Parts: sequence; C-alpha cells; structure tokens
Amino acid sequence: MNWFIKFLSSSIGRKLIMSLTGLFLILFLTVHLIGNLQLFKDDGGQAFNVYAHFMTSNPLIKFIAYGNYFFILLHAFMGIYIASYNRKAKGQQPAVTNPNVRITWASKNMPILGGLILAFLLMHMGDFWLKMKLGNVNMVSYAGIEGEVKNLYERVAISFKELWVVIVYLVGLVALAFHLNHGFQSAFQTLGINHRKYTPLIKKLGLLYSLIVPIGFALMPIYYYFFR
Repeated sequence: MNWFIKFLSSSIGRKLIMSLTGLFLILFLTVHLIGNLQLFKDDGGQAFNVYAHFMTSNPLIKFIAYGNYFFILLHAFMGIYIASYNRKAKGQQPAVTNPNVRITWASKNMPILGGLILAFLLMHMGDFWLKMKLGNVNMVSYAGIEGEVKNLYERVAISFKELWVVIVYLVGLVALAFHLNHGFQSAFQTLGINHRKYTPLIKKLGLLYSLIVPIGFALMPIYYYFFR
C-alpha cells in the first residue's frame, strides 16, 4: 500500500489523477449537456423536469452524482496543488524547453482558468442544486409520473432572466472552453497516447469538443434571456 500512496503523491501520480478525473468530468459534461437540451423543448418545462426528477431520484444516478462531486473536488484540489508545487519549484531549477512542445496561453494559465470554472460551479450549484435541496422550488404534476416533481424548469427560466447571471455563465463557459481545449489532449498525452499519427487527431477532437460543449451550454442562458 505504501508504494501506491507514494506513486499517487509523485509527479506522475498527480498528473495521472488529473488526467483520469478530467476525462471522467469530460464524460459528465457530455451527458449533462444532452440532458439539459430538454430546456429547448417548447412543452412548458415538462421534458426537463421529468429528466431532472429521474436524475435526482434514481439510486444509481445519485450514487454516480456523488462520485462526480468527489471527482470535481479532487480535480480542483490536485490542480491547485500542482500549480502551487510548480510555482515553488520555479527558480529552484533551470528551465528546460522542449522544442516539440507548443506552449499555449491556456496551458500557461490553467490555474486561473480552473479558478474561474470552480467559482462558476459554486455559483451554479448554489443557484440550482442547493435551492433544490432546500426545497426552494415549486412542485408540479405530470401524467404518468407518480406524485409531484420539482419545477426546476421554472428556476432556470427565472435565473436566466437576470443579466448578471447570463454574463457570469458566459464568462465561466469561455474559461471552460480554453480549459477543455488544453486539458483534453493533455490528458491523453499523460496516459501515454502520444503518437505522430494520433496526436493531431486528438488535438482536433479536443478543439471540436471544447467548442461544441461550451457553446451548447451558452445557448441556454442566451435563449432564455432574449427569446423566452
């Protein structure tokens, strides 16, 4: 067990944790976006509320959700730790430049981007998840659904009518786009998937993903603020 703890606390172990938790969160973002697309249905919020009810009542989904919260915190903690470690190590040893590695603005500012995303997540959780848990939402009934369900659609519509909320979301999603663009291909590189044939494809997929997912989420506050 000691060797395992030493490995996880090593430089390689820390990067491995960042990579694996990052890939898990990328998968979560994809599922979350697909579910939230129900917000665009013109049905008074029924599809979204039914989806939200299933996600918050199914025991397996709830277990995965708590695991997701843990991975978010672990990813954030490890990112802060690595940034702090690198800052302390800087200056203690000469910088080594690899001509084959292209340093981008996102790669140099991942701690800042991560901080913006964490702040955005805390606001998002406080505005939706916490209010849902505290019962600060109305209830609604639908045919085929036993009992009442929480009207989270109404909560979304109210929040996205506030200009400052829309702005915060858009800023957070811009930070997420840059974070994903670097983190996507960096995670695969850490896992050893670094080949002249496949790396360019992974980078292109990462760029495509980092555009589609944030834009998909950004369309929601824009749509509700301007068109609903």
